[in-house]
Amino acid sequence: MNREDKMANLTSISQFLLLEFSEIRELQVLHFFVFLTIYLIAITGNLIMFAVIAFDHHLHTPMYFFLMNLAVLDLASVSVIVPKALANSLTNSRSISYSGCVAQVFFYFAFQSSDYAILTIMAYDRYVAICNPLQYETLMHKGACIHMVFGAWVSGVLNAILQTAGTFTITFCSNIVNQFFCEIPQLLKLSCNDLYLIEVGFLLFGCSLGIGCFTFIVRTYIQIFSTVLRIPSVQGQKKALSTCIPHITVVSLLVFTGLFVYARPPTDISSYLAIAFSVIYAIIPPLLNPFIYTMRNKEIQTALWKLYNLGYFSKLSSVKLF
Repeated sequence: MNREDKMANLTSISQFLLLEFSEIRELQVLHFFVFLTIYLIAITGNLIMFAVIAFDHHLHTPMYFFLMNLAVLDLASVSVIVPKALANSLTNSRSISYSGCVAQVFFYFAFQSSDYAILTIMAYDRYVAICNPLQYETLMHKGACIHMVFGAWVSGVLNAILQTAGTFTITFCSNIVNQFFCEIPQLLKLSCNDLYLIEVGFLLFGCSLGIGCFTFIVRTYIQIFSTVLRIPSVQGQKKALSTCIPHITVVSLLVFTGLFVYARPPTDISSYLAIAFSVIYAIIPPLLNPFIYTMRNKEIQTALWKLYNLGYFSKLSSVKLF
């Protein structure tokens, strides 16, 4: 079939065909249960994180307010792509509707972009708390924090609109996506014309913003560590680092895996590697974030223990963000 015939046939395309985990039915079922387990752990972990922060008034501070939003975004982003992959594995299907693919791209980018913006705000929060503690109450008051979070969500939606519009204005020569969800780099490979260069430009713009935010975070933490090293108390140093190290870990995991997928040249890789790379940047961060933030955080561990005691809820008269 020549190029013109392919383009003519596109008018009848109403769905995309996603990558199968395996052609063997038994392996499809195995993938279903593995992904279901990962998904349930991610959902449970982030829901617990949200509940712990919401119900413990000791955690109604800016840092944990941002962390609560991060949990919501992680929960939402993983829910955009995993349930459809689970349904396809269970029903031995590969299809996703055109509108469903558009929705996946939009909502995933919206949640992930907002997630990254929140991580950048959290770096600024730690900078003010450690390097300028006397100005913390003035700079990080309730209104300022709400405006920052609102700005993070709005920026995520705007980026999602830009990326989604740039992707689906191109003409597709095929509906076979070499990935288990609608991933922009894989969709661009299906382009029939040079209009995909517009979306490549949008992606490069997005990556540049991401690198800029990452540079800001790195510079922020250089100043933070410089200040921490001057703290005379070893206990004070440990407390300061306990709130910083988890954040650096999360940011690094998200940035490096995301850049590998979206900023690398569009070379052909095996299906298994494509799945592996996408799982690392799309599913692993939401899965690990609750554990990363609780392993070294004594305040959250204490709040989690309180939440475990059923009598604790009777003491709650109200829930406030601060």
